[in-house]
Amino acid sequence: MGSLVRTTWREILVAFLFLAAGSSSGTAVADPPADQDYTGSKRCASCHFEQFMAWKKTKHAEAFKNMPDKYKTDPACLKCHTTGYGQPSGFKDLASTPNLAGNTCETCHGPGSEHEKISQKYAKKKLTAAEEKEVRDSIWLILPTNICIECHVTKAHKAHEKYEE
Repeated sequence: MGSLVRTTWREILVAFLFLAAGSSSGTAVADPPADQDYTGSKRCASCHFEQFMAWKKTKHAEAFKNMPDKYKTDPACLKCHTTGYGQPSGFKDLASTPNLAGNTCETCHGPGSEHEKISQKYAKKKLTAAEEKEVRDSIWLILPTNICIECHVTKAHKAHEKYEE
């Protein structure tokens, strides 16, 4: 019964994510633009503190921390349990990129360097509609087919043959 429920849940999730991706404006991009860098969750928190605090309470925030130590250098695990792994400015290791451990803001919103740069010029200013659009459009467009499905459906923890709790 458990596997039947799990399979049905996955099928529903896949259908929902594909519908959401199809109804979203814009085009999914498989890789982040080469001219944008991951900045880390603390830099996001400097402007988006309330959202950061809500994220800190989620399982995504704990994705790296909750992995057994012996898997914290395994590329197959790091792809889903860190932010930007395999990208030039993404997660490398806990010592050099601690703010990219776990699934941070930039897992879903993409590298934040351009957004941070554009937003800084509007600091402490009430934005016009055009300025709001410029800030909003500086975020890399990620659709569920880019990120969510890769870890939650394609791999979906069933691929942890070597994982031992």
